[in-house]
Amino acid sequence: MVDDETTGTSRRRALWVLGALAGLGLAADEVRAPNGYRTATAETVPASPAVHPSPAPTPHPTLRPASWTPGRLAALDEPVRELSRLSPPPPPKTIALTIDDGPHPEWTPKMLDLLAEHDVRATFFIIGEQVREHRALTRRIADAGHQICNHTMHHPLSLGGMPAKKVRAEIAEAHDRIADATGVLPGFFRAPGGNWSERIMDVISEYGMLPIDWSIDPRDWARPGTGRIQRALLEAGDGDILLCHDGGGDRGQTIKALRKAVPELKKRGLTFASL
Repeated sequence: MVDDETTGTSRRRALWVLGALAGLGLAADEVRAPNGYRTATAETVPASPAVHPSPAPTPHPTLRPASWTPGRLAALDEPVRELSRLSPPPPPKTIALTIDDGPHPEWTPKMLDLLAEHDVRATFFIIGEQVREHRALTRRIADAGHQICNHTMHHPLSLGGMPAKKVRAEIAEAHDRIADATGVLPGFFRAPGGNWSERIMDVISEYGMLPIDWSIDPRDWARPGTGRIQRALLEAGDGDILLCHDGGGDRGQTIKALRKAVPELKKRGLTFASL
């Protein structure tokens, strides 16, 4: 007789595989937004909904397709911390830049301008309440070809220990707001602070999302100084997932560090990809 825990684990693994096979994967920075998505610039999409009206929601949100064969997790016991855990793996010398806690009306436009300048596609883990306040800016991220992912509704650092009902509410409301604002169904989820639990894993599997952590953390949220952030980012190598932020406070140091680190990493032959 199979116990409940084993049954739950099997169900969760099956759901993760199905969600991944629905069209998740990586999109290299040289690849533009797929057909069916408008490619936008700062001139065509407003950075702040306080000045311009928000775009209309897409009636039928879809997963953002990958640029090559859809991937799945090679192992499903814990969140992805390196790109090598995706199967099939990305091309050699690929890294992923992930941006958390936005969108923010000041720092997200600067981040988008920097990424456009260096022709980099990134992965944005965005907060639902920020989407509610900055709907047009959220759409600008998606229209620029970056991947849009779920980072909960209110960013509770205690998510891993919260009751199942609250965990579901945090994930579900953010999921719906992101899909409504952008027309993109989030295919990936990151727990605030990397605080994971079985409850979180169960809920995100129901939504077809895969759990993503990181391998390079410059702790830019703490504003340790531009130099320290830059040095940490320059430690990145093949398959690393980099963690940076465009929300949650003053991100001037992050922008300055990325402005120097991104071109240096590309000179080394590393290719930035979005999940």
